[in-house]
Amino acid sequence: MKLVYKGKTKDVYELEDGNILLKFKDDATGEDGVFDPGANAVGLTIEGAGLAGLRMTKYYFEKLNEMGVPTHYISADLYDVSMKVKKATPFGDGLEVICRYRAVGSFIRRYGKYAKEGQVLDGFVEFTLKDDLRNDPPIGKDALVMLGIMTQEEYDTLKGLTKRISDIIKQDLAERGIELYDIKLEFGRVGEDRHIALIDEISGGNMRAYKDGKYVEPLELAQLVTGK
Repeated sequence: MKLVYKGKTKDVYELEDGNILLKFKDDATGEDGVFDPGANAVGLTIEGAGLAGLRMTKYYFEKLNEMGVPTHYISADLYDVSMKVKKATPFGDGLEVICRYRAVGSFIRRYGKYAKEGQVLDGFVEFTLKDDLRNDPPIGKDALVMLGIMTQEEYDTLKGLTKRISDIIKQDLAERGIELYDIKLEFGRVGEDRHIALIDEISGGNMRAYKDGKYVEPLELAQLVTGK
């Protein structure tokens, strides 16, 4: 297999059959040794984080596939801490879509003049460009279309899929007494028909979740979801 890209939390390889292998690492984003899913740099290493993230990702991707939600997921190898996926073309140089159910993190930092910490939000969907140099700036529908990053139809599809997927995960967590505050998703164009599908991962490193009013760390969250 051929190394394509060394990422912050995963390394990406191209397989001989044209599919992609994602190797999960124990590195996590954050600052000064404190985990932050919205940070742009690796801030700490958490032993077992890669396997925990893969277990949770495997669980949710298989659940979504069963429900007919388009994803790039093919299979996972827990012993190798890797996941086999279909090749996907990103939007621009990469796009993140956040669904927010409570006002925390960068949302409150930007809109704190009008929002209160922890204020309930109705699944607010926010698009940000993956651009470390510019701190992943938020971008609206008009700019995405005018800059040729996506079409209006693709935007509507992405937003609809984000709400659907996030609501599924929110409900699944709620059944365990866990409240989802926000979640970060990624999408790409997959297959010859270039249909939009969920890509990357779905783990504690991509979301903020609380139980009994207390933040649940990624490793603990994976254990609560998968039982391991």
